[in-house]
Amino acid sequence: MTEVLTTNLAMIYAYTAVGVGLILAAAGLGSALGWGLICSKTIEGIARQPEMRPQLMTNMFIFAGLMESFPFITLAFAMWFVFANPFAAQFLGAIG
Repeated sequence: MTEVLTTNLAMIYAYTAVGVGLILAAAGLGSALGWGLICSKTIEGIARQPEMRPQLMTNMFIFAGLMESFPFITLAFAMWFVFANPFAAQFLGAIG
């Protein structure tokens, strides 16, 4: 009986690790794409209207900061899943 419980708990941790990896990969990819779009559109705007450069650069840095915070928030949730795994806690509470 304990072998089955140990196996199930190990599966919960393994699936959580795979899920966390996918979450972090998606956050990194989304942030990289966002940075690319923000910078390319800013350069396009500066090429069209060079006198708007200061305003466009200010907006770019504001939106880039917002874009950069997304992976860190995702990392915080991922670490919560790794270190305080709610699925494992539910499983242990159900069998205990």
